[in-house]
Amino acid sequence: MRIRPIKTNAEYKKALSFIESNFNAKTNSKEGQIVEILAILVEKYEDEHFPIGAPTPVEAIKFRMEQLGMSRGDLAKIIGTPSRVSEIFSGKRTLSVKMMKILHQELQVPAEVLLSA
Repeated sequence: MRIRPIKTNAEYKKALSFIESNFNAKTNSKEGQIVEILAILVEKYEDEHFPIGAPTPVEAIKFRMEQLGMSRGDLAKIIGTPSRVSEIFSGKRTLSVKMMKILHQELQVPAEVLLSA
C-alpha cells in the first residue's frame, strides 16, 4: 500500500479497510508501521470532514452525572434545589459562576465547557 495524505472518501475507506485487516500486526512489522501512519492520516481526515463540536454545559453535566451514577437529587444537593436543577436543564436558568466552580470542583466538568454557555 502506498502511503500518502487522504483526500477523498474512497481513500479514507481504503485506509480504514487496511487498518482493520492489519490491526493485530506486530508494531515493528511493515504492516504495523503502515497501520500506525494510516491511523494518523485517518484521524486528520476525520477531524477535517467529521468534526465533533464541544458539548453544551448541560450536556456535559448530564454526561458526567451518568458516569458517576448521580441523580438530579444528588446534583440538587450540590448546586441548590431540585427546582434549580430543573430550570438549568430546561434552559430557563443559566449557570452562575458559583455553580460553575462547584460543578468543576465536585464533578470535574471542564471549566472551559461550563463557560461556553
